[in-house]
Amino acid sequence: MRNLAPLGLRTRLIAAFLLVAAISAVSTAALTYQKARTAILTQSQDTAVSTLRDQLEGQTLVLPMEQQQLQRLVTDIGKRGKPHPWVVFGEYGTLRASSNVTPATSAVLTDRLRRQVAANPHGAFQRVEDGRGESYLTIGMPAVMASNGGAARPTGVVLYAVMPLGAEEQTVDAMVEAARQGAIPGLAIAVIPALLAARSVLRPVRDMRRAATHLGRGRLDTRIEVRGSDELAGLARTFNETARALEESVAELREAGARARRFASDVSHELRTPLAGMLAVTEVLDEDAEQLDPDTAKALRLISSETGKLAVLVEDLMEISRFDARAAELNLDDVDITEAVGKTLELRHWDDERVTTDLPRGIRARLDPRRFDVILANLVGNALRHGSAPVRIRVRTQPHPDGERLLIEVTDSGPGIAPDVLPHIFDRFFKADVARTRSAGSGLGLAITLENVRLHGGTLRAANALTAGAGAVFTVDMPLEAVA
Repeated sequence: MRNLAPLGLRTRLIAAFLLVAAISAVSTAALTYQKARTAILTQSQDTAVSTLRDQLEGQTLVLPMEQQQLQRLVTDIGKRGKPHPWVVFGEYGTLRASSNVTPATSAVLTDRLRRQVAANPHGAFQRVEDGRGESYLTIGMPAVMASNGGAARPTGVVLYAVMPLGAEEQTVDAMVEAARQGAIPGLAIAVIPALLAARSVLRPVRDMRRAATHLGRGRLDTRIEVRGSDELAGLARTFNETARALEESVAELREAGARARRFASDVSHELRTPLAGMLAVTEVLDEDAEQLDPDTAKALRLISSETGKLAVLVEDLMEISRFDARAAELNLDDVDITEAVGKTLELRHWDDERVTTDLPRGIRARLDPRRFDVILANLVGNALRHGSAPVRIRVRTQPHPDGERLLIEVTDSGPGIAPDVLPHIFDRFFKADVARTRSAGSGLGLAITLENVRLHGGTLRAANALTAGAGAVFTVDMPLEAVA
C-alpha cells in the first residue's frame, strides 16, 4: 500500500484549529444538552408531584372506601393533571380504579415503584419507558389522614399518576437538532480565523525557510525581519544572530585562507629561482661525483636527490595554489586516449611489465593534454609507490544522459587501502603511514589529481578491488567533451 503524502504545516494548523473548535462545540452542546434535559424533566417532575400531592390532600376520604368512591376520586384528580394531562390509577385493598377507560399505561407502573411508595409515606416517582420507547413520569402517592394527635396515619389508598414526557423529549430533541444544525456553519465560520492564524504562524516560517535557503547558497548577509515579541520573533532574532556570527567566522576563515594561499604562492615563487640554480649546480656536481671520495659523493648525491624533491614540492604547492585561487585553466585539444596513455608511460619509463593496459582503439576526447598527463602519472606513480606491480590501466566509455563519459581505472596488486585511510585519501598532505619519511612524497599528488579531474567536470573515486589479487582501484569519470 502506498504511503500517504505527509500533510503540510498549513493544513495541519487548520485541521488542529477546526478540531479544537469541533471538540469545543461538541463538549458545549453535550453539557448544554445534559443540563437542559435535566432542568426540563426536573421542572415537569416537581410540578407533577406537587400537583398530585395538593390534589390528594384536598380530597375528603371516607373510609372504608367503596369502588364507586375510589372511581370518583381518580376521575376527579385525573382531570387536573399538571403540567400535562395524566392518567391516574387508584388502589385500595383489592379495589382498582383508573381515570382512563383503557388503562394501557398501567404497564409502566413497576414493582419497584410500589415498594418505594409502601416504604415512604411522602410518595415516590420514576421515569420509565414502555415497550415502544416512549417516556413517562410515574408518581406514586399514599393518601394519609390526620389523627386526633396531629400525626398523619395511612388510609390504605394509593394513587398512581402516569404522565407522558413526549413534549419534554421533543423540546430536548429540538435543542439537539438546533445544536447540530448550528455546528456546521460554526465550523465553516471557524475556517476564517483558522486561515488567519495559520497565515500569521506560517509567514515567519516561510521567511525563515527562504532565508535558510539563501544562507545555504552562500548569501551570508541574509537576515529576517523581526515582527513582534513572541517565540517566532525570538527564533528570528536567534537566526539573525547566528547568520551574523557565521558571516563573521566565514569572513575570517576566507581571509586566513587567502593569507595562507598568498604565503604558499609567494614562498613557492621565491624558492623557484634559487632552486633552479641549485638544480643546475647539483646536476654538474653529479657528473663529477665519481671522482670524489665515497663520503663526499654520497653526501652530494643526497643533496641532489633532496633538491630535486624540493623542486617537485614547490611545483606542487604552486599548482595547488592556482587551484585555490581559481586561476587554473583548461587548454582543450582533441586527444587520442590510447596515444596519450602510451606517451605518459613512455616518458616515465613505465612501458615495461610493471604496467599493463587495456586500451580500446579509436577513443578520442576533448581535454587538456598536460593535465591529463598529470592525472594518469600521479595515479600510476601512486599505485607503483604504495601498491604493488603489476599496475593495470583500463580505459572504456560509458553512455550518459548528459553525454558520453570517459572511464579510466588504475588498479594495483598491493594490499589495498585501509578502511580508516580511505575517507582521507585525497586530503592534502595526508600520509597513510605516519612513520613514512619526507622523501616518500609530499602528500599533494592525489589532491592535485582530484582538482584536475574536477576541472574537467569529472569525478575521482578510490576503493578496494573485489577481485582476488588486486589492491586499490582509482576510477576517473569525466566527460568526453570537457568544457573550458
